[in-house]
Amino acid sequence: MMRELKTDELRLSEPVSSFQDIVPGTAITGQERAMSLLRLGLSIDRIGYNIFLSGDDGSGRLTAVMEEIEKLPEKPSMLQDAAYIWSGKDRNIKLLMFPQGEARLFQEYLSSYGQGKISREALLSKWQRDDIACFIKSLPSREENEEAYSLNIVLDRSSAAKRPVIIETHPSHRSLFGSASLGHMSIEAGSYQKAAGGFLIMNAEEVTGDENLWKTLKRYIEMTHRALFSDQVPGEMSSSVRPDPIPLLTKVILIGTEETYNRLAEKDDKFSRYFRIAPEFDYTMDRNEENMKGTVRYLKAAGRVLREADDSAYLEMLRYSSWLAEDREKLTTELSLLGDLLEEADLNAAENGRNVITRKDIEDTLHKRDWHASLAEENINEEIRKGEMVIALSGSKTGIVNGLAVMDRGVSSFGTPAVISATVAPGNEGIVNIEHEAGLSGGIHDKGLLILEGYLRHRYAKTFPLSLYAGICFEQSYAEVDGDSASLGELYALLSAIAEIPIRQDIAVTGSVSQMGALQPVGGINEKIQGFFKACSVSGLTGTQGVILPVQNISSLILPTPIEKAMNEGLFHIWAISDVDEGIELLSGLRSGKRDRKGDFPPSSFNRRVEDGLRNLWRCSQDKG
Repeated sequence: MMRELKTDELRLSEPVSSFQDIVPGTAITGQERAMSLLRLGLSIDRIGYNIFLSGDDGSGRLTAVMEEIEKLPEKPSMLQDAAYIWSGKDRNIKLLMFPQGEARLFQEYLSSYGQGKISREALLSKWQRDDIACFIKSLPSREENEEAYSLNIVLDRSSAAKRPVIIETHPSHRSLFGSASLGHMSIEAGSYQKAAGGFLIMNAEEVTGDENLWKTLKRYIEMTHRALFSDQVPGEMSSSVRPDPIPLLTKVILIGTEETYNRLAEKDDKFSRYFRIAPEFDYTMDRNEENMKGTVRYLKAAGRVLREADDSAYLEMLRYSSWLAEDREKLTTELSLLGDLLEEADLNAAENGRNVITRKDIEDTLHKRDWHASLAEENINEEIRKGEMVIALSGSKTGIVNGLAVMDRGVSSFGTPAVISATVAPGNEGIVNIEHEAGLSGGIHDKGLLILEGYLRHRYAKTFPLSLYAGICFEQSYAEVDGDSASLGELYALLSAIAEIPIRQDIAVTGSVSQMGALQPVGGINEKIQGFFKACSVSGLTGTQGVILPVQNISSLILPTPIEKAMNEGLFHIWAISDVDEGIELLSGLRSGKRDRKGDFPPSSFNRRVEDGLRNLWRCSQDKG
């Protein structure tokens, strides 16, 4: 049932009372499922067990990879040296692999042999290997080719204590796969080769955004336990040099978004075979004691060079964390955003001569952020105050509802009221989306309006055809409209126009509706409520103004202090509804009306007026035809 919300039921749970004993640390918090899969992928050294780690920026994906690699047991077999040698008249440059640190030693012996300081037998007795014996026997005299007595050591692991971890920040053909022109000494290793036996970490969007680069990477991955040098660098001629591949597995780790992963999995048949491990970092985690402490542990580590923060500051940051997660029972996993907030609050504390960061510093910082980004919002509210933006915040009108929208500007966003109007007339065109006709409607918004036609048929047009012409418009809106969060407001405007019943303008509506009439939660609910509250405040709060939202959005509410204060004083209201009829009664002041056993709505009820209106439109359409 519809109910007006009270601030007491919107309070956040605080399972932790003090954070002072928490030790700073960078351990990943709230990603147990993803971390378990990541550990599995890192532990298996087989072709195909490359990793695509998806999630939001700032959620600690790279930190997680580095920390888990650090915990892996060492594998000496992966720490080998690699060197290219002279190969006579053969087009293929030969590769020699050595145990860790022995490539340099072989170079010293080879040089001594070329200078006549040691005999061939001494050299061969030191390295009793067929590949080296063949190489030594084929060498020309030093006078004929001095370069033949030099090694091109492309992997020198003599001082390495752990398997290589290469983070390629600017992937290109040359940087990833190296190059070769003439002779074995011209070969340059790329990041892929340098990471042989270890791990190559890259940004997924940068690699897959270049189709040719992505194809080349896949070609390398296809080679079982081998990494091939690129035989062609963009902008250069193909080389006649064909270096042997390094026979060590390079585990590729791509870090990207879920959208990129889905795109590749859908369009690339081989992608899932190459990247069998796909951990997904969630953008939220439960607001429990463990995760709250883990968040504070991260903040203490991130703020080592800053002032200390007291418990009130951490509690306020955790409140902001839940605000980012849009759920009172959740916290955000984008901990870097909280680290940024802490650093800005430290500056605020310094400006005010405080040695400790407090709740007030967090609140002041968030207020400053809002103020810095509020120019567009203030301009809209000033237009409302002057009457330049035609919107009514009191009284009642037919076919008009105050919806709520979220405007984005870079990393900031704010809510604002949006006037939704509907007109109806006899016809067969159905619901016409004026935003779509003007090229200002996204696909999801188009779908939402088609759903409204389904709702009208399901709810009202049971004994007669649905036949009408209805136009729905966002007034004074010149930007693209998308999403379905306005569909409930659009429905109320449409029903008001059909029934010719005025509805309240002091109440704004947000919510999504299915064609069966079920309400669905929407995003950006806190910004939307705050935007309508500010718009009402500009004109003066009347005590009757408020917002209707789906009951499923109650858990998302984390309201600023001014709104809570106004709610406690009865100056602003928030109503949660579980079905369309509850909102009808609040907006119109009439009974919505339920069908009786005969299938009829009660006389004079809102729904009866809608059904009669639709029947009249159908009859008029028939007469017109």
